[in-house]
Parts: sequence; structure tokens; C-alpha cells
Amino acid sequence: YIAYVTCSPHPRETVGVVSRVLAEHSGLSALDTGAVFTTVTPKTVGAISGTAVQLWPHRHGTDAMYIQLLQRTR
Repeated sequence: YIAYVTCSPHPRETVGVVSRVLAEHSGLSALDTGAVFTTVTPKTVGAISGTAVQLWPHRHGTDAMYIQLLQRTR
């Protein structure tokens, strides 16, 4: 498992990086990060965007964190 986490809210540094990594490494796949979050916290922590979680200072009282879990598939 790999956790890609960045405090950047910019798509080029969040979904852009994950998209490039997945395109270049066919042995990786994105996990449903939001579903994993719901197993470790009783409340919704962030905005679930596709398979990732995006946290925002004005909504969640955190840094603008982006989290995407990846898994080796082969």
C-alpha cells in the first residue's frame, strides 16, 4: 500500500500526480480512500472526490490535505 498525501489543494499536485502515477505504473490501482476513512473515524472528515479525500481549512479545520491510497495489483 502507498498513501499519497500532500498539503496542496492544486489539482496539478493532487489528482494530476495520481493520474500520472497510475498511467505510468500499470501495477498500481487507486483504493477507495473515503471508504477507508469511514472505518477509522465516526464522522465524515473530508470531501470525498472519486477515490480520494480532500480536506479544506474552512470546512474541516485542517490544512488543505489531499489523500489517495494506492495498492499494488501484481
